[in-house]
Amino acid sequence: MQVFRQLSAVPSDFGLSIVSVGNFDGIHRAHRKMLAEIVSRAQEQGSKSVAVTFNPHPARYLRHDSSLKLLTPESEKLHLFESTGLDAVLLLPFDESLRMTSARDFAQNILRGALGTKEIHEGFNFRFGNKGAGDIQTLTKLGQDFGFQVFSYPAMRLRGLEVSSSAIRNVLQEGRPHRARHLLGRTFSILSSPARGRGYGSQYTVPTINLAAYDELIPQNGVYITQTRVGAECFDSVTNVGNRPTFGTDSFAIETHLLNFHPIDLGEDTEIEVFFLRRLRGEIKFSSPEALREQIGQDVKKAARYLRLAARKSTL
Repeated sequence: MQVFRQLSAVPSDFGLSIVSVGNFDGIHRAHRKMLAEIVSRAQEQGSKSVAVTFNPHPARYLRHDSSLKLLTPESEKLHLFESTGLDAVLLLPFDESLRMTSARDFAQNILRGALGTKEIHEGFNFRFGNKGAGDIQTLTKLGQDFGFQVFSYPAMRLRGLEVSSSAIRNVLQEGRPHRARHLLGRTFSILSSPARGRGYGSQYTVPTINLAAYDELIPQNGVYITQTRVGAECFDSVTNVGNRPTFGTDSFAIETHLLNFHPIDLGEDTEIEVFFLRRLRGEIKFSSPEALREQIGQDVKKAARYLRLAARKSTL
């Protein structure tokens, strides 16, 4: 998959393409359905399948104090794009020039001019151009002017929820990663590394790992049944997200306790990916460290039972 990080990087002989434009945060089930369609149609027609997206997210640029947390940081989003079979991604810098681009100029210069767009596939609520002035009807009219077809997709609903990035953020912030999994079509995860300054050697012999600071979306504070990938190896785990109130500290931390642990190679740059399966409980301030340890033991038993049953179901 080719990645173009600015419009001028697209070759002049790029050819014809079938395109979808959007933020694609999370690359959830509705995104993937649409991307699968453009990949299929591009293969049938001998064209290229292209996703056009933005960096930073427009909401972060337009509201400099935006607290928007992303479901998928850029590196993960590109990895997920590649898994769809796309030929290319155009990652446009969202700056003042792009903000001021009219809907007509976007269609003429980017869609038709740079990408040779034959078809564009968008959700029913698509907006584009300066101040979001263009909608799907605007795009259809511009397609008639510049020679491309427009395909509009209705909202996808699943188990009573609309499949959208906002809905996924909401259920995660409510501590319901199992609902997020249904909407995403995969288990929600965060990708980080070990917290620095822990004195890691070539062999790590403690089953609890503190993660480095993570700036994007995480589930609501609490204790979760998880699976944790450390480098190339995956462990069943219990992960605490929060401020550790029992110790009177105010420092936020993500700590993952590996259940089927054995000594591992772990350095400060080792990739750690935590997959959130289900929330066990909220944060509790215990009367003593001993009471906390007793509760952790109960959490581990519940997690082990859940993971055992989930593994059994997957083999049926």
